[in-house]
Amino acid sequence: MVISSPRGVKRRIEPSSVDAVESRTCESLQQQLPRRLFARETCSSANHSFRRRSAHQRFSNFRLRSQHDTHDPEVANLKLSFLRRRSKVVELVSSGDVVFALTLSGVCAAFCGQQRIAFMNTTPDEVIRSLFFNKANSSLITVSVYRADNFSSLKCRTTPLEYIRRGQPDGGFPLFESESLKWPGFVEFDDVNGKILTYSAQDKAYCVWDMTNYEELYRLPDDDITEIKISPGILLLIHNRQGGYVPLKILSIEDGTLLRSFNHLLHRTKKIDFIEQFNEKLLVKQEHECLQIVDVHTSAIIYVSATEFLTPAAFIFLYENQLFLTFRNRSVAVWNFRGELVTQFEDHVLWHPDTSTNNIFITAAQDYIISYCRRQDGDGNGGGTINVSHILTGNCVAKIAEGEPTNALQDVTSIYFNEERCELYVGNRHGMLYVWSQ
Repeated sequence: MVISSPRGVKRRIEPSSVDAVESRTCESLQQQLPRRLFARETCSSANHSFRRRSAHQRFSNFRLRSQHDTHDPEVANLKLSFLRRRSKVVELVSSGDVVFALTLSGVCAAFCGQQRIAFMNTTPDEVIRSLFFNKANSSLITVSVYRADNFSSLKCRTTPLEYIRRGQPDGGFPLFESESLKWPGFVEFDDVNGKILTYSAQDKAYCVWDMTNYEELYRLPDDDITEIKISPGILLLIHNRQGGYVPLKILSIEDGTLLRSFNHLLHRTKKIDFIEQFNEKLLVKQEHECLQIVDVHTSAIIYVSATEFLTPAAFIFLYENQLFLTFRNRSVAVWNFRGELVTQFEDHVLWHPDTSTNNIFITAAQDYIISYCRRQDGDGNGGGTINVSHILTGNCVAKIAEGEPTNALQDVTSIYFNEERCELYVGNRHGMLYVWSQ
């Protein structure tokens, strides 16, 4: 599973910015600011200390401010029996002061301040499967299935945030109605490039859409394509394997122009663990074989031993830093594209063994990772902690609920950090949403 980090296009808040320090209400912090700025300018070691202290202030002293319940069996428009059962929160999305919580059963609730302002299920048989907040036009896209067609087709709908604020979730409109998104059809959102990719199994065609106005840009026929990978500025088309090689094509994501076509050699008897594209670098890994990092311009290959680089369960590409995160067996590591291990984290053992990225958040500047982690004492009965670690150093700069266990951090199933408001949203398996802030 590959999760490309879309958060790099959000408005950034630098940890060491003056605004971040001035926003604190404590007068003593403001008095210390001139000394810290002077130390940062005059000493490199003090610079690192300044950044660390500022990060600690940014993420520390969080308190539980409010809680919300996504479960309301009396809501009139939720008719299906499983929609009326309590279910865990699997996805959180936020914009401004509005936060959306999606449950495993398919119910999506929107909250603002202390109130629930809407359920995003607009028909009695709608089961919402995924959320995407489109910053290009300030709207929420819901991806749903319906009982009417036996839950077999994905349907997308966009709703402007202003309608949701007014409690009018039915004020949106459907998207991609021309496409048949039955299995193996899909929809993929990429706000790094501002594009949406769909695959219509009925038409056997891929389609690229503009994320701002949802206009169709171009189509690609399914000519033995097994997978398409999206990277900044390009599409990688992976075709059916041909014995000892796999045909690959690189296209411009803007208009579908073919940029390069080539074959990558493979071991005939080994299955492919993954093929990924990141700018000009191609990552190829076969079972029990070395990781290959291929420069598609020069064809130069860097080999990383199979004992050093074990096949991860998931990736997150960090476009800002030209790095990538790997997740395996509750552990996180940072690699560069020279095949070097950059960071191992000092105190960042993930709580969930299945590497659920719903419990992971990467800041917009891609300098910090926030995760639901196991306690160092190994006590799993009291729940975990939410740890904030610096991606380049691996240092844990802050923890939430580091002291006594709290019920609000038990059975956590999803987290989201609103950088603009400096609020942490935590969902659990009982369908509860907790809001933490300083």
